[in-house]
Amino acid sequence: MADLNFTQSERRNFFLPIALAVVVLAAALALVLCFTPHTTANLSITHLATWQAHTVYKSESIEVGKDKAEDDLYVLVTLRIEDHLKLPLFLKDFTATLTTDDGRTLATSAAEKSDFQPLFITFPGLKALATPPLFRETQIDPGQSAEGMILLQFPITQADWSNRKAASLTVDLYHQSSQTISIPADKPSAK
Repeated sequence: MADLNFTQSERRNFFLPIALAVVVLAAALALVLCFTPHTTANLSITHLATWQAHTVYKSESIEVGKDKAEDDLYVLVTLRIEDHLKLPLFLKDFTATLTTDDGRTLATSAAEKSDFQPLFITFPGLKALATPPLFRETQIDPGQSAEGMILLQFPITQADWSNRKAASLTVDLYHQSSQTISIPADKPSAK
């Protein structure tokens, strides 16, 4: 009869290699979280000014009251953008949203580079408040910042602006998500 031997080879204990792998993965995850910024960019508004334009369009009619008037409020926001990534940021667009006291929502896009000179010729008072602009297509290198004026125009009065419910500025970036900042309450500038 054959010799039946039911002895088993020694079982290997996998606890130590698995525990070591978990510790290494946890350390790697902790390093990634520690050295990766939680925000793409830090936005801050360093200065805010407003300028009210009241334009009256004369009618060719001799009837009284046929002239049309338009109120436009120009908001000059000086924005500082700090790049927290290890990649450059490229500014794509600037848009703003305003919620008036009566609940209307108005959206606008910032003035473009070609808009500044005609506006400053038409409204010299606006030019007096202007600072160097922050343009679309600006590149901000890693760890650096950029600051400049963004010119917004809303078809409202200064009183509408002062009594607003909310206003925000959104910076659209190439290759990263958009960043939004609330525009704080301000003290109106002289006309």
